[in-house]
Amino acid sequence: MAQDKRYEVAVSTAVKYLPDQSNEDGGRYVFAYTITIRNAGTVAAQLISRHWIIADARGEVQEVKGLGVVGAQPVLRPGETHQYTSGTAIATPVGTMRGSYQMAAEDGTRFEAPVPEFTLSVPRVLH
Repeated sequence: MAQDKRYEVAVSTAVKYLPDQSNEDGGRYVFAYTITIRNAGTVAAQLISRHWIIADARGEVQEVKGLGVVGAQPVLRPGETHQYTSGTAIATPVGTMRGSYQMAAEDGTRFEAPVPEFTLSVPRVLH
């Protein structure tokens, strides 16, 4: 079934490595990620919950589900955006995240907004 254009959400991501919160010798790499969610559809919709799949380079997977994003369940009218920053820690210098947001349109329709996979990576710095 083709996705109804009334219910369309665009998601973009930006990632930053946080060396001051990481412990590389201890196998803890911390990343902040900023997500921008834009209602690209024609119907207002509320973000109800999130589902993340976070994988490190060893194949260890964390699955995270929860209501809202950083304590909010924003309502986005057509064309509006919501941006937030959160974080995650993995055991290797490189990993990936992907997931989805579960949305509820003002007309009662529930739909999923996929978050394409993005990379968590420690920048290579010359010493």
